[in-house]
Amino acid sequence: MSQEDQRKMSTVKIQAWWRGTLLRRALLHAALGAWVIQCWWRLILAKLMETRRRVVLETFLKEERSAVRLQSWVRMRCARRHYCQVLSAVHVIQACWRSHTCTSRGLIKGHYRITTRELHLKLEILLGLGPCIMTECTPFPIKL
Repeated sequence: MSQEDQRKMSTVKIQAWWRGTLLRRALLHAALGAWVIQCWWRLILAKLMETRRRVVLETFLKEERSAVRLQSWVRMRCARRHYCQVLSAVHVIQACWRSHTCTSRGLIKGHYRITTRELHLKLEILLGLGPCIMTECTPFPIKL
């Protein structure tokens, strides 16, 4: 081989090396750009997922609070209904007991009427055996 041919081959080798170096730099630059874009996109996806997770969690909590509030209201209504039933039963028992106590001890009922000259009094005494009715008319002393 002649010196001229060796020179051409050396030139071609240098050019090939230089082109390879330029191509490798371009590929490295493109790979770094792609890596930056991928990192950015992963960050955006993470933020979107966090936002979606937060929205789902808030929705769940809102529904959970509503369910708890509704359950509490239903339990309160049941407890109130039970309380009213017990209170009604207590009133019935008290009325029966008071009626029994009054009839066993006796009860006095009375009516009166006042006129200009007299006091009309009618007493009815209820004891265990039967009623005793007393009627009395008391005149007022007249002062002239």
